[in-house]
Amino acid sequence: MSLKAFHIVFIIFSTGLAFGSGMWCLWVRRVSDAPNYLFGAIFSFAVALALIVYGCWFWRKMKRLRLIR
Repeated sequence: MSLKAFHIVFIIFSTGLAFGSGMWCLWVRRVSDAPNYLFGAIFSFAVALALIVYGCWFWRKMKRLRLIR
């Protein structure tokens, strides 16, 4: 597996982990009514969104440089 492919796979898994962490924070907040988990959920979803934007940017850059198809 090339470094570029590993980078894309790593971004996908990191995005899933950030989204899952946000969902877990929302679930814990609902069960225990702890307000600090809301901040964790918002932060996790923001990180997931940033990773999606970065992944799209990286994919387009690799296509523009003709390093991937």
